[in-house]
Amino acid sequence: MTGVTLYGLKTCDTCKKALKALGADGHDVTFVDVRAEADLSAKVPAWLDAVGAERLINTRSTTWRGLDEAERAKAETDPAELLEANPALIKRPVIESGGQTYVGWTKDVQAALGL
Repeated sequence: MTGVTLYGLKTCDTCKKALKALGADGHDVTFVDVRAEADLSAKVPAWLDAVGAERLINTRSTTWRGLDEAERAKAETDPAELLEANPALIKRPVIESGGQTYVGWTKDVQAALGL
């Protein structure tokens, strides 16, 4: 089927579910760990253009709660810098398929990917 690149964390349960479901549906899935393997300086600006900071930044995460107010303010002023410095803030998974970018593993994302 189609080639899909899934960006996430190896320990993320949602990423594991997405990998399993996509693979079972016949998609050729490439997993990229956002902490260890991703070129965030290239990817984050493209993702921000595609989906916006409000969808890409995980404001419900432990990492977000640990930031001070000055760091949190970067979500508005410089989201790319914030996400590149704190890859765990990226809402997961980020899925690239057919020139489209999807964030999260919601029913809408699954439907868009033909699941």
